Amino acid sequence: MGVVTTMDPDSARQPQAPALQQGALSGHALVGAGLGAGPGPRGKHYVCGSLAAFTNIIVTFPIQKVLFRQQLYGVRVSEAVRQLQREGLRNLYRGLLPPLLQKTTTVAIMFGLYEDFSRLLLRHARRSGAPELVTRSAAAALAGTAEATLTPFERVQTLLQDHRHNKRFNNTAHTFRTLLRDYGVRECYRGLVPILLRNGPSNVLFFGLRGPIKQRLPEARNWTGHMATDFVCGGLLGAALGIMFYPLNVVKSRAQAQVGGEFVPCSQVLMTVWRERGGSIVLLFRGATLNYHRSLLSWGIINATYEFLLKVF
Repeated sequence: MGVVTTMDPDSARQPQAPALQQGALSGHALVGAGLGAGPGPRGKHYVCGSLAAFTNIIVTFPIQKVLFRQQLYGVRVSEAVRQLQREGLRNLYRGLLPPLLQKTTTVAIMFGLYEDFSRLLLRHARRSGAPELVTRSAAAALAGTAEATLTPFERVQTLLQDHRHNKRFNNTAHTFRTLLRDYGVRECYRGLVPILLRNGPSNVLFFGLRGPIKQRLPEARNWTGHMATDFVCGGLLGAALGIMFYPLNVVKSRAQAQVGGEFVPCSQVLMTVWRERGGSIVLLFRGATLNYHRSLLSWGIINATYEFLLKVF
């Protein structure tokens, strides 16, 4: 099967530059009179990640909303869709702003910090002789942990998507104000533990397997081929990781749907959901099928758009 590498296969075909200069060689700032400047060589990873996430959220938000209802209530797809139909088209994109802000920022952090941490850690790894796989895995885990600082956006998204809170919270700003005024900053970070348990390991696997998977796909010979392989690579990884960490997302949704009261341990929330669903793994994973297809589409869009924008910038 060959040696597992965390590097993108395209970069392996190019002449290797020193790690500290790699960012400087990967792009140029775009300067135009009256038009401003484009992102710098290092900043472009953040910009491309953010734009890729923006595209994805606009396309997949309705699917995510159906999935959220399944995670929270354990209902079938048809019932979740009926709930949204009863609430009307006006409320279909209710709660869009938090995931739009959260996802565009977290994906920017995910790709940008991964590149920055990799550059920093590889510099020291060459002195200590640490394997590149370990170094890049550490960079991915650190980037995933940093993403968890944006938990309040997931928290507000959960409350706005739960119809039980439709009359209590009007919009994103009102929800933030209410939580901070009535409960304090800590309430905004309810559900942090499952997010931490999800982000670090999933980032390690995503960045660690992205290169090897793409290497095993048919070699792209044109722009369309590269977009297709990047879509397939990102989609397969996202879908697999979505299934693997699905119970953590169920726990997160259940924990964040609560407002006020005791902070219940992650394991206790999982056992509560398990008992409510009759100790059935099938019911615990209810919504996982839709999540698989959403992740396939979502991470396909993110990965393909990100790689495309890197070439544009």
